[in-house]
Amino acid sequence: MKKTNWLLLVLALVLSMFLAACSGGGDSSSSDDSNSGDDNSSSDASGDSKQVLNIMDTAEIPTMDASLATDTVAFQWLGSTTDGLYRLGKDAKAEPGIAKSNDVSDDGLTWTFHLRDDAKWSNGDPVTANDFVYAWQRAVNPDTGSEYGPYMMGGVIKNAEAIANGDKPVDELGVEAKDDTTFVVTLEKPIPYFKSLTTFGTFLPLNKKFVEEKGDKYALEADTLLSNGPFKITEWNHGEGWTLEKNEDYWDAENVKLKKINVKVVKDTATGVNLYETGQVDRTNLSAEFVDQYRSSDDYKIKEEPTLFYLKINQTANDILGNVKARKAMQMVIDRKSMVDVILNNGSIPAVGDVPKNFVKDPESGDDFRDVNGDLVTYDVDKAKKLWNEAKKEVGKDSFEIEYLGGDTETAKNMDAYIKDQLEQLDGLTIKVTSVPFKERLKRDTAMDYQLQNSGWGPDYIDPNTFLNMWVTDGGNNMTGYSSEKYDNLIKQANDEYALEPEKRFQNFLKAEKMLIQDDAVLVPLYQRALAQLWKPYVKDVQVNPMGADYSYKYAYIEGK
Repeated sequence: MKKTNWLLLVLALVLSMFLAACSGGGDSSSSDDSNSGDDNSSSDASGDSKQVLNIMDTAEIPTMDASLATDTVAFQWLGSTTDGLYRLGKDAKAEPGIAKSNDVSDDGLTWTFHLRDDAKWSNGDPVTANDFVYAWQRAVNPDTGSEYGPYMMGGVIKNAEAIANGDKPVDELGVEAKDDTTFVVTLEKPIPYFKSLTTFGTFLPLNKKFVEEKGDKYALEADTLLSNGPFKITEWNHGEGWTLEKNEDYWDAENVKLKKINVKVVKDTATGVNLYETGQVDRTNLSAEFVDQYRSSDDYKIKEEPTLFYLKINQTANDILGNVKARKAMQMVIDRKSMVDVILNNGSIPAVGDVPKNFVKDPESGDDFRDVNGDLVTYDVDKAKKLWNEAKKEVGKDSFEIEYLGGDTETAKNMDAYIKDQLEQLDGLTIKVTSVPFKERLKRDTAMDYQLQNSGWGPDYIDPNTFLNMWVTDGGNNMTGYSSEKYDNLIKQANDEYALEPEKRFQNFLKAEKMLIQDDAVLVPLYQRALAQLWKPYVKDVQVNPMGADYSYKYAYIEGK
């Protein structure tokens, strides 16, 4: 996800208590005397006390405004309370939301969505095509100040980029309500993953009358929100937690079994484990020190994610980082297996490229992208040292001090120390770790005020482009100094000339990844993240998503509690 430059902050929180957010939330509610488990017997109006899910999040929701949301906490609960055109269903396939079906023109530029006529907002208003027109225009309107609107729609929806830049009026965005149940979208070019994009939070509809009535208070409190999805937020105690209840007016309410979801903000792993052990919550994340204790438990689960972490290299910082042999040496000298087995100890796996495992498949063979392209980096200390010595000769220096931009938490510092130790196996290399807060690292990344940093990226849509398009010349999230006309052309050709030829497009992405990692050594892949968790066995059918909302609770239920 954009700026999933969660960097080592997220790495640290994987170890200490996963923060599902790009930006932080409120304080932990350690003084909260309420017992979320008690709600099972006291506050379910239906009398069905079993259908209450009690969980934790590690940060406050920053906003529930779909135009302004940038973090996964917000996207999680937007996805739980609001249906877009489509939702992510089983196996990350788009399933009908407000759209019952869609038609695509032969040239791939015009998408016509046929909306259901039984969808309502929680204030009783019908959900119409105009709600999508308003929401999408608002997201790219420069007056809104949306970060994700221009990012997700620019170059995708016709005129979005020009509107975001102030060069065209908002009403020229390529969206139109033919009538209440017909929404037409015109694209800048064919987008093979567009249907997947429509499941993302930025593309959710908004009720114009309600949004404008609430003004700057919109989406900041339970009573300034509307829902058209499976659940609605009925209570929001900032910094402490929030409550969702089943939306009885939801168009598909008959398939929603949970009556209530209680969410408590808890940042400390030990506290979360204690709440789990005492039956007050139904799920908790485990940091490395708890994994061995619970690994044999039937409640122990691994949540795999298509999120990659890597060392990002500023090639313009000095001569040695600008040398491809030196960068290849850094790729080869790090023992990723020990990193994931010992330091993380949570199911994460070594990263060997820039596209994660179990994310996308070859459109013809069905083989996983990662299996097709193989391991583009290997662990070989002897070869690393040989390449490093060659690089030193080419640069004409014997010793180098490189700044490593790291996190300021204790666990982040432990990981930094491991990577420092690995890199310093290269003769004459000294790594100087600079530990700064998360926001400072984001700021320094944007300004390219770094030499090495630990960075990460999670997908915004299900397509290799979400990872590989980052590294084109002057890309908004490139910030490495990398520029290759050949690489740019591979990505451009994949997205333009081969937009409607899936297999050729896939082959271009394979070539681009090899060039990026194997040939040009732009990044030092580290690991693909996973989460170690405890789940109560009576919680069923919670869907884990690779993008957008981490979980879908639409079909979840409690059995035999």
